[in-house]
Amino acid sequence: MPDDAASRPKSYTPSKKELGQATPKRVSSGRRPPSAAAPADRKEQTKQMRERQRQERAEATAGMRAGDERFLLARDRGPERRLVRNLVDSRRTVGTWFFGGALIVLIGSTVKISEIQLISNILWLVLALGVVGDAVFIARKVKRSVKEKFPKTDQRMGSLQLYGVMRSLTFRRMRVPKPQVNLGDKVL
Repeated sequence: MPDDAASRPKSYTPSKKELGQATPKRVSSGRRPPSAAAPADRKEQTKQMRERQRQERAEATAGMRAGDERFLLARDRGPERRLVRNLVDSRRTVGTWFFGGALIVLIGSTVKISEIQLISNILWLVLALGVVGDAVFIARKVKRSVKEKFPKTDQRMGSLQLYGVMRSLTFRRMRVPKPQVNLGDKVL
């Protein structure tokens, strides 16, 4: 291509390539700025990659436990879900006692004494009815609270209710994200 200005039209603008500058694609595909010293062999590179991934996972786990929205799973994100978590976490639930009672029932049902077996079966029935009743109570409370605080929500009410019931069945110390409210705190 001729380089003289006379052969070009008056409105001609030279490209970045002609001026020796990098075009956007050439910039992005160019060399990366040197960060840390590049490892000499694949073993060292793999070791550094695993260490970096371990640190990222630890950060994500800590953020998830703390309730940081960036690190939460999709099922836990959103203000409606936070409200449901706080509603469940602010009270004691029958579901947290269910598994301890189930262990007692299991032990009681293996004993060969018929009175103890009868008591364990009655305890099993009481626990099951308690969990069902508590689940109904939580579902109604979730529905009322979400409609009150978020009248134009696009979340399905059934999924929010199930989320609250499933959280109520989990031991308080094992809940992820960890409870943000104390037992007895008022929510709303």
